[in-house]
Amino acid sequence: MSLKSLASIENWPVPTAAAGVVRADGTVLGTHGPTGHRFPLASVTKPLAAYAVLVAYEEGAVELDEPAGPDGATVRHLLAHTSGLAFDEHRVTSAPGERRLYSNAGFEQLGDHVEKATEIPFAEYARQAVLEPLGMTSTSLEGSPAKDGVSTVDDLLRFAAEVQAPRLLDPRTVAAAMTVQYPGTKGVLPGYGHQNPNDWGLGFEIRDGKSPHWTGASSSPRAFGHFGQSGTFLWIDPDAGAACVALTDRAFGPWAVQAWPPFTDGVLAELRG
Repeated sequence: MSLKSLASIENWPVPTAAAGVVRADGTVLGTHGPTGHRFPLASVTKPLAAYAVLVAYEEGAVELDEPAGPDGATVRHLLAHTSGLAFDEHRVTSAPGERRLYSNAGFEQLGDHVEKATEIPFAEYARQAVLEPLGMTSTSLEGSPAKDGVSTVDDLLRFAAEVQAPRLLDPRTVAAAMTVQYPGTKGVLPGYGHQNPNDWGLGFEIRDGKSPHWTGASSSPRAFGHFGQSGTFLWIDPDAGAACVALTDRAFGPWAVQAWPPFTDGVLAELRG
């Protein structure tokens, strides 16, 4: 099966784009474009970093509810963007658990916390814990664990298959990662404005009833994933039994707001058809 809907990335106003769809068993249903091309991920780095943090949790290096980041915050708060840290600054703007303040600084403090606990640089820990076991040889998380990852569609399809059918983590841990943490918390979804509630799991954004949104009108409320300001996204839709990755080299903007939802709806329609 080769998904024809993926070819619509040809119409996106971007210099380079690649996309792919994968089932839980690792079957790649289709790809389009240079799937081995390394793209900057921007915030699609976060689910990879979060997965490494969850491995550290299962290995007993950290606990989800131990103190981390600002006073009163925990590893869980940092993963769920409720630590109270500002977007891109290491300053506190609200009490932990009060608001969903999407925070790159929070993920950087998360990386520091795991680094101290494991005595391994975070990028190296992520390589050993996640990238190497999944054969993600073209991916690196050097720099900020919030936004400096570089990867390919091929590698991210391996990751998306893992999240759907976990081998590196207990399925219950992954189920928690895609379950709303601190339900009812409102906040801003970058690029899409204020959402009430602004639901998030552990490192993964959860679609629920958000509108507007970067996924499709036909996406399941249970769909989860992440998009990046470098024009990248990864979603996993449990109801569709598949995940989709799209990477580009044009910054997120109005073009993506217009192009991504119909693309996703086309993919989902073909999966259902």
